[in-house]
Amino acid sequence: MNFQDYFPIWSKLSTIQQNRLSEALITKTTAKGTMIHNGGTDCTGLLLVKSGQLRAYILSDEGREITIYRLFDRDMCLFSASCIMRSIQFDVTIEAEKDTELWMIPSEIYQNLMSESAPVANYTNELMAARFSDVMWLIEQIMWKSLDKRVAAFLLEEASIEGTDRLKITHESIANHLGSHREVITRMLRYFQNEGMVKLSRGVVEITDTAKLRELSEQ
Repeated sequence: MNFQDYFPIWSKLSTIQQNRLSEALITKTTAKGTMIHNGGTDCTGLLLVKSGQLRAYILSDEGREITIYRLFDRDMCLFSASCIMRSIQFDVTIEAEKDTELWMIPSEIYQNLMSESAPVANYTNELMAARFSDVMWLIEQIMWKSLDKRVAAFLLEEASIEGTDRLKITHESIANHLGSHREVITRMLRYFQNEGMVKLSRGVVEITDTAKLRELSEQ
């Protein structure tokens, strides 16, 4: 499948706009763990995921990471082009969680499309609103949900994404997703294990009682 099959408003562009966009597109294949966009230090361009998985996160002043959203097939990332999004006032770092194929739209090309195409501008505003909704949801989780509930919810989400209850993930990685410390996550997972909800081994967290974990996450 080609870019036009993934870009939802392709048919609403003029032929000239389609040609301009096609000529400017950059196709990239990135390996798991690769940093694609480094906060406010660059203006990478817009990213459209063809296949794979990306993670967008922010860094605290102490250097702790917290995931704000993930990107899957057909998802578009605006924050990697924050230089053309004046309302974005925080730095987002984007890395590949899995080997990923993606298209990159140069910022200046997309900015020109936004200025001359109402469908592109509307689509961009809708996408930005959805991303900020993700951020607001995250803030609510941090403020109002205890860490044990957030860890439980994360493990269930991860199992859904991976399609298995046997998760190949480190305690450090979970801490980075949730903005916590590895030692704190380790203690929490050991508590889960004592309660019969998970089984721990090196680099693996296996969910053994999904119902109990879900009950905890929804309390």
